[in-house]
Amino acid sequence: MSLREIVTIPNPVLRRKAHPVTKFDDELQVLIADMIETMRVAPGVGLAAPQVGISQRVIVVEYTTNEEDETAPKKLFAVVNPEIKITDEETETGVEGCLSLPGLLGEVDRSLAVIVKGLNRQGKPVRIKAQGWLARIFQHEIDHLEGVVFTDKASKIWKPEADEALVDNV
Repeated sequence: MSLREIVTIPNPVLRRKAHPVTKFDDELQVLIADMIETMRVAPGVGLAAPQVGISQRVIVVEYTTNEEDETAPKKLFAVVNPEIKITDEETETGVEGCLSLPGLLGEVDRSLAVIVKGLNRQGKPVRIKAQGWLARIFQHEIDHLEGVVFTDKASKIWKPEADEALVDNV
């Protein structure tokens, strides 16, 4: 495993629709392992392949229900060719940051519940029901696969004060 460089705006790969993955080979396994390590070191709670300069439909997400307890177990997701279905018409505005847009925060309206369908790293089908913060993370990362960044959807964007920098980067 190795760290990959996180690309930032205006890198054009962040604005392109990513290509579907067709081969579940060693190269894909290395990409996923590198993305997980890069996400953790950054630190972030999610990362899409375009954020490391690779135009492929791959995301990784690591989530815990208890952010205050550093020893709380985390659930790791690696999803290839993810598709999202909105399952709750109710939305909520929340603050987001992004590893590819350092130094910015924004208020983004997102659905409260989604179902993510895709393939795991071995090519087997997965279906994930996500609500709340986890649903927001998945929506943010899948947007990256469509060439969309959170500032495209934000109702308000700002540079955070020092105490606001605690927002998780997705």
